[in-house]
Amino acid sequence: HKSLEEYLIAPIRPDAYVIGKVAGAVLRGLISSAIIIGLSYLFGAHFSVTPLFLLVLTLNCAIFAEIGFLAAMYISTYEEMGQVNTYILLPMSFLCGTFFQTAALPAVIRHIIELLPLTHTSYLLRALCTGEPASWLSGLVLALYALIGYFLCIRSFRALSD
Repeated sequence: HKSLEEYLIAPIRPDAYVIGKVAGAVLRGLISSAIIIGLSYLFGAHFSVTPLFLLVLTLNCAIFAEIGFLAAMYISTYEEMGQVNTYILLPMSFLCGTFFQTAALPAVIRHIIELLPLTHTSYLLRALCTGEPASWLSGLVLALYALIGYFLCIRSFRALSD
């Protein structure tokens, strides 16, 4: 529909565009998360959703919104987005401690996986749900990923307009 070209020529700052796109994706991610949390309570899960839990969830949504934004800036066809899901997001969802502890992985792979943002989200959310102490290092890693992603998004959007 050529809507990106319309935004490129519109009198809008690149950071405002990025914030709007990322905020919209974060909202959709939080709505999906709320549905999953609601279903988990219906099926008997017992955990508390604290403000820190929501902060971690929001940071995670922001990071993945930024990954999606960056992918959209660099891919040229709709089919290539499927490759981003297949080769980046899907393996990350299975290997980053979402379903099992990363300690079960071989050491070399575990060290690589522990660099990824979803691993730190899994650590933090699991700790917050079970009452264990949360790792401030994991929180810092998520915040750094979110900031770096934000600046990369702005840079990639500006590169399109130049």
